[in-house]
Amino acid sequence: MEKLERQYATAVDALNRRAWTQARQLGEPLLQHWPDHAGLHFVIGVAALEQGAWKDAFRHLVMATRLNPQRPDYAAQFARLLLECQQPGDALAQAERAMALQPSDPMTLNTLAVVLTRCGAHARAANAFKAAVEQAPQEASLHFNLATALTAIGDLAGATEACEACIRLQPDYWRAHLTLAQLSRQTPEHNHVERLQELLARHATPSAQLHLNLALEKELDDLGEPQRAMAHLIAGKAAWRPQLNRSGPSDASVFQAIEQASQVLNSAGSGYRGAPPKPIFIVGMPRSGTTLVERILSSHSLVHSAGELQHFPVAFKKATGILSPWILDPGTLAAAPRIDWHALGHDYLQMARSAAGNKAFFIDKLPQNFLYVGWIAQALPEAKVVCLRRDPMDTCVANFRQLFAPTPQYNYSFDLLDVGRYYIGFDRLMAHWNRLLPDRILEIDYEDIVEHQADSTRKLLAFCGLDWEDACLSFERNTAPVSTASAVQVRSPIYRSSLGRSKRYGEALAPLRGLLTQAGLMNGPRNRVEHT
Repeated sequence: MEKLERQYATAVDALNRRAWTQARQLGEPLLQHWPDHAGLHFVIGVAALEQGAWKDAFRHLVMATRLNPQRPDYAAQFARLLLECQQPGDALAQAERAMALQPSDPMTLNTLAVVLTRCGAHARAANAFKAAVEQAPQEASLHFNLATALTAIGDLAGATEACEACIRLQPDYWRAHLTLAQLSRQTPEHNHVERLQELLARHATPSAQLHLNLALEKELDDLGEPQRAMAHLIAGKAAWRPQLNRSGPSDASVFQAIEQASQVLNSAGSGYRGAPPKPIFIVGMPRSGTTLVERILSSHSLVHSAGELQHFPVAFKKATGILSPWILDPGTLAAAPRIDWHALGHDYLQMARSAAGNKAFFIDKLPQNFLYVGWIAQALPEAKVVCLRRDPMDTCVANFRQLFAPTPQYNYSFDLLDVGRYYIGFDRLMAHWNRLLPDRILEIDYEDIVEHQADSTRKLLAFCGLDWEDACLSFERNTAPVSTASAVQVRSPIYRSSLGRSKRYGEALAPLRGLLTQAGLMNGPRNRVEHT
């Protein structure tokens, strides 16, 4: 027995050292002696979770939580696994159960807060992060996570304070510098340019160069120095390009495969017609105004915003039956004609149920769902699809300025001409969807919303089958959380300063302008042409 206990202690130590393989190798043989040992199942389950062995992780973490339901850390890791398995409703329930057990361990609180964030429970996530900070005030990462949660719920002053606390504890927490720059408009009297320049001169790692240059770009742009700002932006993105994961399919191959796989679609749709709430998909290029439209529509009394759901891409991938490491690739798309549209629509709505709220409509605002518009129309014949359009140059510059999540789908955003090529692919694909699916998509210009807010809002509401409500004109009063890159901007009324923003960078954008002009996208009232 003493030898078994020593082996278990060594397995726990391996888990704490993140030696996942060793933890499993030491723990699994002990199950024949202790099949009902909750801690042993927890060790093996967490190690399996970290290795991506979902079935093994599920089996052991279920046992751990059943054998010892009073351990919040067990419930927290099970909630995390459920989220990875695309079961957000169950994940949220487990996270809430764990919070009810009043955890005090900062790492458990942090895990729960991340789960709550990803489930859209931003206010509860902020409270969990606050509790974690109270328990471990010297942990810089907890202060940064708290800043992110406070930004989502609109507490920008609290987020600023949390970022500064993070930087005081760990000056090389590079993401905090960029987040801090983005939280407010910098002024000659209050900015961080000197500190950023000093750090940039002393740190040459790709991460430092990326985040510090982008922070300087934001602050110098605020201070009216767009040329210097653009130089920092180009330098920062270039520093990170060698780090990109380029093992997946190219954007061009995916765009081409989508067109080939969707030629047989029609506007009638043969999918699932379920009970309310009904989905409203807001799609478009990132940074084109999708969050603005989400805030306008979700200010209506009959509309709930579910945020940026990954559910349709996941349900689509599952429906194809293709096992590949990429959510969307030519092989997956080749299997699209075999999809059961009714089953796909049903699966999507089941997945979205926990986030959809209890109103008549819910918004799914994942911009990249423009890749799936045809299949959304087939699987969900009652769904509304709103596509945002914005001036091509402004859209491309806004994408280049943004630091998106570190996934291959955003590789295009690290080179200005790659952004232009991606925009051309987007424009061509939207023309394709409109030819196949007349009257299923409302395309609306960001510029029209800014210049003619009331008329554009009426058009939006009418397309979605909603009666007029004055609250939709005062979207800045909408208190719902925002977790996207526009979390700061949408807290203010509509402003015109972003219109024609790309013009301020002058000749630095000449190659991009030439690329878009050659593609026929700098002509006509909506700056685009029909592709054939």
